[in-house]
Amino acid sequence: MPIVTAPALPVTEDERVALRKMASSSVLAHRRVMLARGLLMAADGVANQEIARECGADPDTVPRWRARFAVTGVDGVGVIAKGRGRKASLPDGTVAEFVRVTCHEAPPDSSAHSTTRSLAKRFGVGNDTIAQVWADHQLNPWKVDTFKISNGPLFGERPAQPSGCT
Repeated sequence: MPIVTAPALPVTEDERVALRKMASSSVLAHRRVMLARGLLMAADGVANQEIARECGADPDTVPRWRARFAVTGVDGVGVIAKGRGRKASLPDGTVAEFVRVTCHEAPPDSSAHSTTRSLAKRFGVGNDTIAQVWADHQLNPWKVDTFKISNGPLFGERPAQPSGCT
């Protein structure tokens, strides 16, 4: 049974140069490099089955590469489509509550500051989730903003603010 080949992918000389540059890159994401190699082979008229085998992709994937390249050109090579990937699983307002509690509430125990584990347990999420929120908002509750030592009568009443809180 003969291998059915798709027609050669129409590629301009400028696109071919850009694809060659991507395919030989050692710093681009592997996804982009393999896709560029596959598209170059498609432009040379190589069968989809052979392209899939050489690139380590599913044979059904190569026609999608061709179709996407026809629409987006070189700029779309290796770009993950919007809406793909894991969706955020936190309800609205949860992140704001994490930040509020971190900045404005003392821990329920006698700790000096909240920890990712204590907040994660309180809110029923993973401690990595709390750590990511803190990183996104540049919060460092273990670091206390410095202040000038004063002899004033109200000195002891002002609680220290975690770094990053306003």
